[in-house]
Amino acid sequence: MGFPKNFLWGGATAANQLEGGVFEGGRGLANVDVCPSGADRSSVIAGHRKMLKMDDKHEYPAAEAVDFYHHFREDIRLFGEMGFKVYRLSIAWTRIFPNGDEQEPNEEGLRFYEEIFKECRKYHIQPLVTISHFDCPVYLIEKYGGWRNREMIRFYLRLCEVLFTRFKDDVTHWLTFNEINMILHAPFMGAGIYFKDGENEEQVKYQAAHYELVASALATRMAHEINPENKVGCMFAAGSAYPYTCRPEDVWEALLTDQENYFFVDVQSRGYYPSYAVKRLQKKGVFPVMDAGDAEILREYTVDFISFSYYNSRCIAAPGGGQEEAEGNLFKSAKNPYLSYSDWGWPIDPLGLRITLNQVYDRYQKPLFIVENGLGAFDEPDENGYVVDDYRIEYLREHIRAMKDAVEEDGVELMGYTSWAPIDLISAGSGEMKKRYGFIYVDKQEDGSGTLARSRKKSFYWYKKVIETNGEEL
Repeated sequence: MGFPKNFLWGGATAANQLEGGVFEGGRGLANVDVCPSGADRSSVIAGHRKMLKMDDKHEYPAAEAVDFYHHFREDIRLFGEMGFKVYRLSIAWTRIFPNGDEQEPNEEGLRFYEEIFKECRKYHIQPLVTISHFDCPVYLIEKYGGWRNREMIRFYLRLCEVLFTRFKDDVTHWLTFNEINMILHAPFMGAGIYFKDGENEEQVKYQAAHYELVASALATRMAHEINPENKVGCMFAAGSAYPYTCRPEDVWEALLTDQENYFFVDVQSRGYYPSYAVKRLQKKGVFPVMDAGDAEILREYTVDFISFSYYNSRCIAAPGGGQEEAEGNLFKSAKNPYLSYSDWGWPIDPLGLRITLNQVYDRYQKPLFIVENGLGAFDEPDENGYVVDDYRIEYLREHIRAMKDAVEEDGVELMGYTSWAPIDLISAGSGEMKKRYGFIYVDKQEDGSGTLARSRKKSFYWYKKVIETNGEEL
């Protein structure tokens, strides 16, 4: 019993929250680069404030992030010290194609990732690569409107072909889009979309989502053709929706929330638009325009496995109930009185992970991979940079126990677990540095000051033991 011997333990990061080096190596500007910190960030992410360049009025945390661009050898060595079996990372699209529509890739960008994969091999770490992790070239947004335009499929597939070919001997596990369902909640970050006055925002979002779904299916076909050993997964932001009460109206709203959340995976895993989505989108007048052959593409090229992020469950009440709303998350939900909450107002629900694993596996019967799970918290280092983060250890311990129960007792087929994040990085939603997740502390402060020195937290040694014992010693 327990986790299989080949279980993939590791950690997960995203290029735009980690790398920095925005103006180095021939890299172009991407949507996430121009998401500023501060009060304007949420409106930019939501597509309601147009921002396609950097100015001197805002701070742009992705520009330096935690400078993995210059520290990757040191960081991967630390991952190796923890015993990582897998490292989930993303490719910065504009490091490969600075504008997004070039015919030839940027060789300097390709060499950068070659060096990363070389370091991973040195420590026997398998890369799990996200092709697009909230990443869209600004040039393609300006010229084509981002993923609202079908031309994006062609540019995305050009990127995929370069990656699948160049890194054929380095990478066999790929994710097409990060948290694809976030396009409904953060369309600029998820798909490079900002809205024009008076347009139907729902229609734009679902049309863009359709193009991403077609692109994902075609990328899956391409990956299998270039290397039959490739395994391609989808990825969504998960977390079961609990009804706030047993009142039927609350139960119904929770069901609708789950269906909205699963819609993308239904298409990527089953190969077709589910009947509930067809009916509702048609009724709203926002069913996407499809080209001839799209339905066949979606049907023929489904994913090999399903990955997801899990940070919390959601508590759903019918409109007008007057319930207190939970804070700090892009997903709106009522405050669950039975749960404790993090420093950022996110509910902490380890059993919810087991529930989610069972629901997703029952629904799709395909291998699962937890590719994000972690606790954002205020960390206070001592004079040596050491952080006693028992709160993080407790959070992860209870979630891994729930994950283990799902495997041992419920029979869920689980490939691996990559904690978010193994090293401190900037927050995608808020752009903050003070919201820390890592086992490794980075000396960078909210005002941009700091030496960028790395140091091991208490959780570093705890997670190392978890991996050494394959989850037996928690």
